[in-house]
Amino acid sequence: MASNADFLVEARWFSEHRADPNLVIVDTRAPKDFWTGHLAGARHFDPFPFHYSESSERGINEFKDQLRWIFSALGITTRHTALCYENDSGMRATRVAWALEWMGHPNAKILDGGLKAITAEKLVTDVKPFAPVAYDGTPVDDASASLGYVVSRIANGDAQIFDVRSDAEYYSERVRAKHGGAIPGAIHLDWTASQDASGAFKSPAELREQFARLGLHPEAEVIPYCQGGYRAAHAYYALKLAGFSRVRNYWGSWGEWGNRDDTPIEHHRRKK
Repeated sequence: MASNADFLVEARWFSEHRADPNLVIVDTRAPKDFWTGHLAGARHFDPFPFHYSESSERGINEFKDQLRWIFSALGITTRHTALCYENDSGMRATRVAWALEWMGHPNAKILDGGLKAITAEKLVTDVKPFAPVAYDGTPVDDASASLGYVVSRIANGDAQIFDVRSDAEYYSERVRAKHGGAIPGAIHLDWTASQDASGAFKSPAELREQFARLGLHPEAEVIPYCQGGYRAAHAYYALKLAGFSRVRNYWGSWGEWGNRDDTPIEHHRRKK
């Protein structure tokens, strides 16, 4: 099973492409971390303040409009290689890479291991000026899943739902919405299980074995979800890295599903 890993690059790739005029580096960390020190030339976008949980048609269109405005303000076009990074291979960098992919960017990449993997770069505090542009990508909707899409797939048994929240959230010990619980039939594993000890992604072979033990099938469509689609974006890329080709991020996640009264919910308790 081949791994779809064009999106993941290592420190060596960064060193070799550092001077590429078409490379746009996006620091996805919190503002205080960015201003303490970032890669020279990096542009800042912390995705956490820019969040949508309603995946209705209106919500989808509003979210797309917001992302189009953000990528335009960052000066990103589809002719650029957009490299996303944080301190490791975390949910911020994967969220921004996924958002770019969803919005039709053909060359969004993640720096595997993040700043922890970069040893030869001196961090800076200054920001080089850049000009906004009109972002020109056309959304690729098979990278995302809406609430309606998930409901239809559950009804038809056409997809595997992958819950990547913490154990406490899955078992309703920590409730972050109106209701606790899980999407019915969801397979559960905390998203951090796809990282190695350094915070980088595990190898494709390790991920394939891990997902196989859970009962996830590479030929099936897999839809990860979490609370707001950030950890699910990390799972989206972990699955892709393992060779899964049909993956959609349910970005509304439990922030949408668990705050409604008309969605089916399954409750689980830890085994004693």
